Amino acid sequence: MSLTDILSPSDIAAALRDCQAPDSFSPKKFFQISGMSKKNSSQLKEIFRILDNDQSGFIEEDELKYFLQRFECGARVLTTSETKTFLAAADHDGDGKIGAEEFQEMVQS
Repeated sequence: MSLTDILSPSDIAAALRDCQAPDSFSPKKFFQISGMSKKNSSQLKEIFRILDNDQSGFIEEDELKYFLQRFECGARVLTTSETKTFLAAADHDGDGKIGAEEFQEMVQS
């Protein structure tokens, strides 16, 4: 399964266009524009599984940096400050990585 099986390619493209400039990425806005915030729990778990590149059950900081590229290979890499802000916003237990439940909570809040 790919992200375009769950999210509309045009919504993904619009979300990526919205954050093309460095330091313009807002997770909440990205989730809304891409349509992720409207997905149910099982769809969000599948999106998380796709984004968890090493299939560790977590999205670590080094994977988070390439978050946009998981949606489109030519997309930019998140800046260090965007990555740290994204991680801090989702990592509720302070373990330095985002679990599936933390991801789902962030997308749906």
